[in-house]
Amino acid sequence: MARSPAVQLAPNVWRIPTVGRAAVNSYAFVDDDGSVTLVDCGLKKAPARIVAGLAAIGKTPADVTRILLTHAHPDHAGGAAEMVRRTGAPLVVHGADMSYAETGQAPEPDQSLFAGRLFSRLPRGKFPAVQVAEPLADGDLLDVGGGLRVVHTPGHSPGHVSLLHEPTRVLITGDALFNVAGIRWPVWFFCSDFRMTQETAHVLGELEYDVAAFTHGPQISDRPREQVRRFLSRLR
Repeated sequence: MARSPAVQLAPNVWRIPTVGRAAVNSYAFVDDDGSVTLVDCGLKKAPARIVAGLAAIGKTPADVTRILLTHAHPDHAGGAAEMVRRTGAPLVVHGADMSYAETGQAPEPDQSLFAGRLFSRLPRGKFPAVQVAEPLADGDLLDVGGGLRVVHTPGHSPGHVSLLHEPTRVLITGDALFNVAGIRWPVWFFCSDFRMTQETAHVLGELEYDVAAFTHGPQISDRPREQVRRFLSRLR
């Protein structure tokens, strides 16, 4: 089956795969005026696929009026500088990840873990630095398609956020959770604080949503909240 350049999750909400069919995803929200908010920009080579995804929904880079990053890792921010250049749109990220986005340097991995200490001796994930227009904060309600709620879920990075689109009840988990051969934790040695990742992810089981969308893996539309809560309950 051919990879689709854009997958509709709800009215005016689209998943744009930038690696494979769903290995790495960006998202597009289309407002009533036709403007687009882009969430995450994939790896450095992702802009071509993002532009193709926009074209598939009848949009161009000129329609993008805001770019939002769930966090400042190379597989989410790698294409951000190029997408800012192509669109002229302002970019926003949680305040705790601003310095990483603006220096193009991912946060240090978890030093409480041996693999994290070992990994930190290697060159950390780098990506083209990108200017941040303004910081996001937990609880912000962005004027995106009727309301996009910022949910701070730190641990994978200090400023990692998940996003709840309240009108369509689509939840973007970011890297708080993966859906790769089932729901699972992100790769632990890429996390800034893996235990915090596990702790803060529990808020995702308390929100109300009809679609769980992941930046790694396909969406879940069949009782997603129950599936997320079942996975999270294993930790307890």
